[in-house]
This record gives sequence, structure tokens and C-alpha cells, in this order.
Amino acid sequence: MTAITQQAPALLAAESVDANATFQRAPAAPNLPAKPTKFIGYFLAQNRWWYISILLLETAHASCGIAVPYAIAEIIRGVTTASEQSLSLIENLKAPLWLFLGLSIGEVLFGRSAGTLQMWLQPVQRQDVTRALYAYLQCHSFRYFSSDYAGALAHRISETSMGVLQTIWAILFDFWPIAIILSVSIGLLYTAHPTLALFVSIWSFFFILISYQMAKRCRPYAHKASSARSETNGILVDSVSNLSTARFFARFGFERQYLNARFEKELKPIRVANNYSERVRWFQFVSAAVLKVGILYFSLTLWGQGKIGVPEFVMALSVSLLIINEARNLSRRFLDFFEYLGNVSNGVNTIIVPHELVDASDAVDVKLNHGEIEFRNVSFSYAKDKPVFDNLSIKIPAGQRVGLVGYSGSGKTTFINLILRTYDAQSGEIFIGGHHIRQLTQDALHTQIGLIPQDPTLFHRSLIENIRYGHLQASDDEVIEAARKAHAHDFITTQGEGYQSLVGERGVKLSGGQRQRIAIARVILKNAPILILDEATSSLDSITEESIQVSLETAMQDKTAIVIAHRLSTIAHLDRILVFDAGRIVEDGTHEALLQLKGTYYQLWGRQTGGFLPENYE
Repeated sequence: MTAITQQAPALLAAESVDANATFQRAPAAPNLPAKPTKFIGYFLAQNRWWYISILLLETAHASCGIAVPYAIAEIIRGVTTASEQSLSLIENLKAPLWLFLGLSIGEVLFGRSAGTLQMWLQPVQRQDVTRALYAYLQCHSFRYFSSDYAGALAHRISETSMGVLQTIWAILFDFWPIAIILSVSIGLLYTAHPTLALFVSIWSFFFILISYQMAKRCRPYAHKASSARSETNGILVDSVSNLSTARFFARFGFERQYLNARFEKELKPIRVANNYSERVRWFQFVSAAVLKVGILYFSLTLWGQGKIGVPEFVMALSVSLLIINEARNLSRRFLDFFEYLGNVSNGVNTIIVPHELVDASDAVDVKLNHGEIEFRNVSFSYAKDKPVFDNLSIKIPAGQRVGLVGYSGSGKTTFINLILRTYDAQSGEIFIGGHHIRQLTQDALHTQIGLIPQDPTLFHRSLIENIRYGHLQASDDEVIEAARKAHAHDFITTQGEGYQSLVGERGVKLSGGQRQRIAIARVILKNAPILILDEATSSLDSITEESIQVSLETAMQDKTAIVIAHRLSTIAHLDRILVFDAGRIVEDGTHEALLQLKGTYYQLWGRQTGGFLPENYE
């Protein structure tokens, strides 16, 4: 097991951060609200003047659009009251014609101006949300990441950023224009006859109320459907990431069946949500028909009674058609709005949760002068009923090279995890370079430690970028020198584009040994005072391992080195060996001294097969 990828069984049962506790946020994380509506408002406020501009433009756009029937009514009034049919009539219609022209131009001008601002702001706003969520996500602990798919988390960031945009756009371009249209329409109809205005007012009130209630009832169904899609996406990403494993186990068919089973499970909440959406559509169409027939009936009745003229009759019908055109999908827009809000809620409730490990308010960012490590009465457990360490005390002087041995589950990897502060100990103190580990920022701590895990992962970037990750300001010559020391230069030069060759996702284009050598080169370039090797040569053949051992010896010079190995011969030459058993250090000394004791280490040395320790005593 590696220090980075180990997930003890007890970890799965570990209690999450108490929801009632004070919300703990890493200092480096953005101060994002943990409530969906406030979260949206946070980003809305960042670009408030742009949104205010869009709001004003949309107000003008909607007002121009709904006022066009009034201009048409005035034109018809002039035509129907004319004494004769001639071109001279146009002179008398200048005012309504200019009004019609102005409203038509305004509708286009204001509408496209709002669209232009939307087009400019949309990618900026999406990037702002994505950037903030990613920065917050980075500060979560290993425990957090071990409980969810990486693909699902990435999907939720993307879904949340789009959800924020879609929610804001729904308000600005759907609900606000409809509110303007209904308000102006009622005003225009009131000028024609109060009865028409009253009918549309009553219809609008009940239509909006029922649409909102139906959409609100549909919200949990939409949320469940969104969660199901997100989980399916995570499973799909996980399956794609492990296609090589499926290939070599001849499990392509099994993976398809596994995915199909997930699709079947996903269908149920999606169908429930879609069925409810269909009921909403029935309501929309019936309501639109009621408005259309009602306006026509009242208009004809009023015209027949001589209470309105032809212009008012035409205006009433035109306004009703415009209202129907805009409001026909209002319930659907409410559904979409709650779905967008659900997506935001899903992402916020998943990502914007308290951070488990945070830097103290007075934590310092310093460069350590030496790599001394000390545990003082440290107690730690992944779960309350399964302690790993109980009052563990040990001191590793600066510059000492120490090997950790013991059967699986004895505590070696947990010891490394506590040094890396992957977890915090429940009690006791840990000192690195003379500083209490909690008084250092996590960045300061990790800058002082070079880690070579058993199964290193690489970025899907060039080889030179992956090596330079250890020291971003390193020159090309320094990168190449580190690669030479790690015995990686020769194979790199045989790649198609040399150091510029891409390694594939997680380094899949390279063999395990090649990935290991790139990881070693990266750490050599980092040149940290503390070096941790977690089965660092396990993926290498014996000849390559022998050559790299020389490089590792060079890399460990003047450094505090901690080496975990199941092949005891790789640590026999170190300054000191710590023997772990059930969370305790049962023996401590050099290889020769421990063999002379004829205790646990002596038994381990005798039990190893082919140079490797068995997994356990059995």
C-alpha cells in the first residue's frame, strides 16, 4: 500500500465532520457560501453592473415587444376612421407609424445588446465559478477524496458552474421579461377595457401560482434524476480509466453489463421526473387555450356591446397571443429553473462542506533548516473503535536514513500519512524540523518533503513538464540532469518527441518502471530535506533497481530519508530500521543489531520469500 493510495477499511466507517460544528474553512480556500441561493448571489454580486445592464436592456426589450400591438391598434384606428382610401392617409398616421418603427427597432436593438452582453459574460462567469469551486475542492482532505469518484466531482464542478449561469439567465431572460410583458399587457388592456385587464390579471395570477407549485413539487424528482446522472457519469469515467484492466481480464462484456445495470437504475428517477414534466405540459397547453378563448370571448362580447372598437379588439387578441407565446413554457421554465437550482445545490452541498484539515490561523510558511522528525505520545485511529497508534513516541534525527518494516496493517503507511499530514492525530504532537506540524502551513510542510510512492501517477502532459513539477523554475539542463540521475534520460530520448512527449492520462503511455523513474527524477529535482520512499523500486526490474539504488543513495545524501520496503535487502544498508507490529515499534536498530537480537526482525528476515515479506504471519 502506498501513502497516497492506501484506504484502510476503517476509513470507510470514519465519521464525517459534524454538521453542527463550526464551519471550518481552509485559509487558502475562497469564502464561498454553503447555501445554493447565497452561492448564486455571491457570483451575481461579482458582476453586478453587467447584470444590472442586462436587466435594463431586457426590460426595454420586453416593453418594446409587448407595446407593438398598441402601435398596431393606433394604426388600425387611423385606417378605420379615415373618410377615404388614399396615400394621403399615411400623413395622418405618422405618429403611430413612427411609434411602430421605433418599437420594432428598439426590440431588436435592446434584445441584441442584452444578448451581446450575455455572450461576453457567459464564459467569464462559468470560469469564475469553476475556478472558485476547484480552489475550494483542492483544500479537502484525503478522507474526502477517498469517498467519491474523481469523475463525479469534476462533473459536479462543471454542472454547478453551468447551473449558476442557467439560473441567472432564467431569471434575466425568462422570468423577468414575462413579468414585464404581463405588467405592460395588463396596463394596455386596461386602457381598452377594465374587464379584459381583470381577466388577464386573474389568469396570470393562477397560471404563475400553479406553475410554480407544480414545478416546486417536481424539484425533488429533478434533483434525484440529476444525482443519478452524476453517479452514472462517475461510474463511466471510472470504467474508462480502467479499460486496460478490463481488457487483460477479458471483462469488456462484464463492464458493459455493469454499466447497463447502472443505466437501468438511473432510468427510474429520470422517468419519474419526465412523467411529472408531462403533466406540467398538459397544464401549460390547457391554460394557453383558456386565455386564448377567454380573450376572444370577452373581446367579441365587449365589441358587440359597443364598449370597444376594432382597434381595441385587435390589440386584445394580439396581446393575448404574445402572452401565450411567452408564457406557454413558463411551467417548463420553472422546472428547468429548479433543475438548475438543484444542480447548484447538488454541487454546493457536495463541495462546499467544512474542510477536515486546515492550517492554523498562526501557521507559518517557513523553509526548514533540517529534517528532524519527532513523534511525542501520538495516538491515532481511523475509527474510534480501531486505534492504530497509542502514545507512539519516536525521534528521527536530521540526515538519518530509516527503514520501516512490518507486515501489512502494522502501521507503516499510517506513520507516513501522519508525517505528510494526510490525517491529523487525535492526540500527541508531531514535530518536523523543530516545528510543530500544525504550526506549519500544509504547503510549507509538503515543500520540505519529497515523496516517491509505489504507484506514481503522472499528468497528461509532456515528460519535461512532469519532471519540472518538482521545481517549476528549474532550467531544461537541470531537468535533464535529474532525469540522468534517475536513469530516465536514455528511455526519454527514445520517445517520439523526447522530453516533449506526452505521457497519456495518469502516465498510461509509459511502463510502470518508466513512470517510477520519472517520479524519482521529479523528487530529485525537488531536492527537499526529507525524502520518503514508499516501495519506490517495486515496479523496476532487478538490473534497473540496482542502478537506481545508486541514484537514490545520491538523492538521500544529507537528507532525512524514510524508506518502506517489503524487500528487506533494499533497507539493510540504512542507518536505522524501525520494526512495526500492530501499531507499535517493537524493535529499533541497525540491520546487524536487529539480527543479533533474534526477535521480530530476525523472524521477518527468515520468513521472506524471494527477498519479499509475506503479507502477514500466516
